[in-house]
Amino acid sequence: MAESSPPTRSRIPGAGLAKGLAVTLRTMTRKHVTEQYPDAQPELPPRTRGVIGLFEENCTVCMLCARECPDWCIYIDSHKETVPPAAPGGRERSRNVLDRFAIDFSLCMYCGICIEVCPFDALFWSPEFEYAETDIRELTHERDKLREWMWTVPAPPALDAGAEEPKEIAAARKAAEKLAAAQAEPQEGES
Repeated sequence: MAESSPPTRSRIPGAGLAKGLAVTLRTMTRKHVTEQYPDAQPELPPRTRGVIGLFEENCTVCMLCARECPDWCIYIDSHKETVPPAAPGGRERSRNVLDRFAIDFSLCMYCGICIEVCPFDALFWSPEFEYAETDIRELTHERDKLREWMWTVPAPPALDAGAEEPKEIAAARKAAEKLAAAQAEPQEGES
C-alpha cells in the first residue's frame, strides 16, 4: 500500500498578518457598545436586584428575616411597649417596637431569603447599586438608609387581563360594598 502525501497548498507570505489586520480594521470602524459607567448610567432591567429596602411601617419585629438569613447579616433590636386598651374594660396589650434594623452588605450574599420569608412585606429589592464605601465597616446600613432605598422600589407588574382578583382585594371590596349598601338603606327609608 502506497502512502499518499497531503495536497500541497501554496502559501502566501504574510497572509495571516493581512487577515489579522483586516479584522482589526473592521472592529475599529464599528460603533462602540461599551458605556463608560460613571459618565453614562446603565439602563437596568425593571426588576433589577440591587440592595434591600425596608418599609418600616410593615415591620412587626418578628425576627424571621434575621433567623432565616444564612449569613446572619441582619441586626434587629426592639423593645416592648404597652398599648392602652382600645375600648373601656379591655386589657392592655404589649407590642414590639423596632429600635434598630441594619443589614451588613459586606456579609450579605443577596440571596433574597429575607425578602421571601417576611410575612408582612417589609423588605423589598431596590434597584440601587451605587453604595460602595472605602471602609468595609461603613457597609452596615441602618434603617434610615434602608428606608431611603425603599422609595426607589418599582411598582409590581400589573395583573394579567384574565387573572383572578386576589382574594385579599376581593374580600376588602365585598366588605366595602356591604358597608356602602348598609349606609345607603337608612337614607332610602328616610325619604
